Amino acid sequence: MSEELDDEITSINAIYGDDTLVEDAAVKGIYALTFPSQPTVSLRVEFPSDYPDAPPSILGTQTVGDDVAKGEGTYLVELTREVLAEVYALGAPCVFDLIEEVNTRLQQLGLDRSARAEEEQAAQADGQQDASNAGDHRSSDGAQTLDGTGEEPPWTLSEIVSEKKSVFIARAAPVTSVEQAKQYLAHLLATDKKVAKATHNITAWRIQGQHGVQYQDCDDDGETAAGGRVLHLLELMGVWDAMVVVTRWYGGVQLGPDRFRIVNQTARDALVQAGFGQDAAKDGGKKKGKK
Repeated sequence: MSEELDDEITSINAIYGDDTLVEDAAVKGIYALTFPSQPTVSLRVEFPSDYPDAPPSILGTQTVGDDVAKGEGTYLVELTREVLAEVYALGAPCVFDLIEEVNTRLQQLGLDRSARAEEEQAAQADGQQDASNAGDHRSSDGAQTLDGTGEEPPWTLSEIVSEKKSVFIARAAPVTSVEQAKQYLAHLLATDKKVAKATHNITAWRIQGQHGVQYQDCDDDGETAAGGRVLHLLELMGVWDAMVVVTRWYGGVQLGPDRFRIVNQTARDALVQAGFGQDAAKDGGKKKGKK
């Protein structure tokens, strides 16, 4: 296994779960890939020895659950092959983009089994809830609390960085008020379980309000001084009306000062890809990976 593939597997399994990409113990270079949106189907994937200079191959289904409709496994294989042909670029790891795009298309087609299961559980929980608790979503002064609902934030994602089993990814979005920034963060944590379970979600934002009023804030989320460093990055880049969230899954090995370098690296990458700041202007404001 190449070092690049090893790092990619570590990143993928840290983000989506330990069973997302698992090597076949009997056959070298063969892996079982399970999409979060189709947890009862796994695909058989072969990575060539020179990956990522050569693309992986989708060989077929590895396992298909009893609850899967006839032909659904075959369709997933065909869809994954189609998406792989679109996202693979010579010399670049592609599994993260492959998973994200396949998940998106399955959701659009109404074939997201994970979402369906969560909806059923939520409906069951709502049915058991006493009607007298209907007002619990509002605070004592009548203001609505941040419950993760509302509009889908227009996130732009950075590249994934894996360092000594720790995994980092950042996302940036335009915001026009502190309330919107808080709502976007609440939405992210409420709708993305892998992010909610991460070790740290470091946030920072800068907003220009009405009448020249300016707002800026940050949160370390347990990674001491990291939020302030990201906020300082926003200042150096001249970024306003934007927020950034850097997510880290700790891999068990302390990184020392390197963790701050990676936090800022991924934050800057997300901001540039989203078209924010002076660096984005130099880079052409190229956007990618919006989720």
